[in-house]
Amino acid sequence: MSDVKTRHIRWDDMEYEPVTDRIRRRLVTGDRAMIAQVFLEEGAVVPTHSHENEQFTYILEGALRFWLGEDGSEELVVRSGEVLHIPSHVPHKAEALEDTLDVDVFCPPRQDWLDGTDSYFHQADD
Repeated sequence: MSDVKTRHIRWDDMEYEPVTDRIRRRLVTGDRAMIAQVFLEEGAVVPTHSHENEQFTYILEGALRFWLGEDGSEELVVRSGEVLHIPSHVPHKAEALEDTLDVDVFCPPRQDWLDGTDSYFHQADD
């Protein structure tokens, strides 16, 4: 048998971490990537932020409206079955247009999510 250490994780066996009153998440982290299951209630807002991490957001259920770029002038709605790729350092904001379940993939892992320094995200919903 190989010395490679693998993990098998069942989302349903994990507790959600509360982020705000209307956003919660579950994380699985490897050495060079992170996957997160994020549930946003309708009207929940992720404030404008950017990060070095490349991001893929895959909407499983619901819809998110994104504002992208320095001035937020690029507006885009991402719906169930769609993926949004956000390159490193691109400012973005999101609002849940309905109850939404998304899967976010980050490379490298979001250290701020792991150590709790993502204070922008923990603000009360507008």
